[in-house]
Amino acid sequence: MKLFGMGSKDIGIDLGTANMLVTLKGKGIVLKEPSVVAINKNSGNIVATGVEAKEMLGRTPEQIKAVRPLKDGVIADFTATQLMLRNILEKVCKKYNVGKPRVVVGVPSGITEVEERAVKESVIQAGAREVYLIEEPMAAAIGANLDVSEPSGSIIVDIGGGTTEVAVVSLGGVVVSNSIRVAGDELDNDIVSYVKKELNLSIGETTAEEVKKDIGCALPLMTETSKEIRGRDLSTGLPKNINVTSTMIQEAMEESINEIVDIIKTTLEKTPPELASDIMEKGIVLAGGGALIQNLDKLLSKRTGMPVYVATDPLDCVVKGTGKTLEDLDRLKNVLINSRRN
Repeated sequence: MKLFGMGSKDIGIDLGTANMLVTLKGKGIVLKEPSVVAINKNSGNIVATGVEAKEMLGRTPEQIKAVRPLKDGVIADFTATQLMLRNILEKVCKKYNVGKPRVVVGVPSGITEVEERAVKESVIQAGAREVYLIEEPMAAAIGANLDVSEPSGSIIVDIGGGTTEVAVVSLGGVVVSNSIRVAGDELDNDIVSYVKKELNLSIGETTAEEVKKDIGCALPLMTETSKEIRGRDLSTGLPKNINVTSTMIQEAMEESINEIVDIIKTTLEKTPPELASDIMEKGIVLAGGGALIQNLDKLLSKRTGMPVYVATDPLDCVVKGTGKTLEDLDRLKNVLINSRRN
């Protein structure tokens, strides 16, 4: 049974805690924006979404609230998520002349049935004709070019904004999976706390994220690097510039990175022996924004004794996976949550 028609009316969405990506059949990735929405409290209308709304975080006047509607990989603010999805789908549909699309959405593997319904409802209300859900680690594995329908095992680690998901996939299904709410956002918070405690400086999450991207590392770099940051001096209350080094940031993130390493090791311990030998041969594949942390692959390889690879364009793996699922649905329809639960 074919669930999707041909033509360019198929849309794939990576509904991420930090970023929302949209792919359109035949066009590739057509939208990539932070998962932030700014709403006028009085009228309930959207003031901005994406980059524009992200710049408003922590800076809005009273009548406007800028929110990240997804927290730890799940919908925390249903209304804001609906508004954001509707706004983004309208943008894409209008620009590319798409009417009532069929949509595949990447969702966290630990999602409850209630949350599944919430996502589906949001997308339907945003104008979709049909909605299908796929677990993010499965979508990431497909997007990272792993052949998930083969009878051999592969392991994917998707380190997103809100969650780190580890999944062993084989024969179109997730055999073993684990998820923890320690990922990009938590690492940003670690940096904020460290700078406050060790350097007596108050910085925002946006600054922390920039520091993580620029000089964050899981093992010492060959040459230590540093970055100047600006924050509020906690003793004087005045703005102050200070230099932070890659060694400091490694120390700040160490505890959370150890938790990520532990969840990968736990997943490997639970993997059936036949699949474990496949994985040993193929290695661990890293996807998601967290895969870009310098030397994380080296640290994981050291701790697990296995080869570790960073996927090509790790940030795009989930959304690419939703797009590939749309293109090859007859072969991949088993990976959809809907077909397994119905």
